[in-house]
Amino acid sequence: MSNFAIILAAGKSTRMGSCKASLPWGEGKTLLTYQLEQWLSIGFTPVVVLGLHNADRQNDCLVGSVAVINPHSQAGKITSILTGLDYIPPDCQILAISAVDQPRKLEIYQRLVQAHQDNDAVITAPTYQGKMGHPLLFDHGMRSHLANISEETLGLRHVIQEFYSVIHKVEFEHPAVLLDINTPEDYSCD
Repeated sequence: MSNFAIILAAGKSTRMGSCKASLPWGEGKTLLTYQLEQWLSIGFTPVVVLGLHNADRQNDCLVGSVAVINPHSQAGKITSILTGLDYIPPDCQILAISAVDQPRKLEIYQRLVQAHQDNDAVITAPTYQGKMGHPLLFDHGMRSHLANISEETLGLRHVIQEFYSVIHKVEFEHPAVLLDINTPEDYSCD
């Protein structure tokens, strides 16, 4: 089976004040290497999308991952998703979309992938107290919908709205699936 994860890491991290991909996370790791380890350990090939401003982070990418540069990252997250999608082979079975600033423990990824497969889901999303979190997992049949996202149609939000009724939601008992590290305060809470 061919499973991939697009790791969005091309943002300028302006609210954080420094490159999020290089922030320490765990013992001897950065947010980027931590994320890569988690995805690689469950058999996904991570495709890391970086911007021109942090292209040097390619050196942090682990064996088995793919680093790509989005030369248009200043135009928004959608351009990074589309850039990553260009590197996903047509035979991809499950595509996860994750952000470097949304680290998750291995158990979360394992549970989501298992639920996705067990339910033949089109889209799988983690939830905490009914609120949808990340990462999102997409069936291979969703590729054409993802390839057509745009700023005008609100990107992934439009896909989520369009397919909301068929999203397989996996409820977690801890808010970890909602973690999104955008500011130094968010980072210091963990």
